[in-house]
Parts: sequence; structure tokens; C-alpha cells
Amino acid sequence: MSETIPTVIETYIAATPAPVRPALARIRQIFQTAAPDAEEIISYKMPAFRGQGILVYFAAFKNHIGMYPPISGDTDIEAALAPYTGPKGNLQFRLDQAIPYDLIERIATLRVGQDRAKAMISKRVKSKNTA
Repeated sequence: MSETIPTVIETYIAATPAPVRPALARIRQIFQTAAPDAEEIISYKMPAFRGQGILVYFAAFKNHIGMYPPISGDTDIEAALAPYTGPKGNLQFRLDQAIPYDLIERIATLRVGQDRAKAMISKRVKSKNTA
């Protein structure tokens, strides 16, 4: 990665080593498809998608792609993520192994659903407080 902090996801991906770029672009595409209205941002020097809250952060490291925050709320997905769970529950997809894009698609769907539920709760609380 260059020393300049990117401000858009395309710049972030372009600044990573060539072998990791396709994986980052595919993860980005998965979240663009799952959350077409989400805002693409750089936060904590990492690409992120933001809806009501942060859907996901993802970043390239020397030996893996990290994905944050920890995923919870679906026991089947949590079980499938066990081999990829790193420190503090964050995900680490090793670059020397196939990236589980189908699993990442499930994560995206889960996070979008959780974000929508959060938005509905927030909307109900706001309307209750103004009534």
C-alpha cells in the first residue's frame, strides 16, 4: 500500500498489490449488489459500505483479506465462518487459499438484513418520540 491514504475504494484497490486486487474488487462487487443504496467510504484507512450503520469494512494485508466487524446473528453462517475467524472474531481470508465468495455473499445478505432491521427500529423509536 502507498503512504497516501485513499479516499475512494477504487484508489484503495489500485494501491494494493496486483495479485490481491481481483479479490478486493469481487468483495466490493458483492456488497454493491447486496446493498446498492449503501455509501462507499474509506474509514479507518479501509474500504467500507455504510447503510444505517457500517455494513462491512474490508482490507488487504500481507497474507490475508480482513473483514470487519465480526459476523453474528445466523448460526449457520457463524459455523461456516469458523475456519476464517481471527482475533476478536474478525474474519481473515488467507490469500494462499480460495476466497469463499459464496460465503461472503451470505455475509452481505445477512448484514443488509441486519442494517434494514436497525433502520426500522430507529424509525419506530423516532416516531414514538415525536408522537
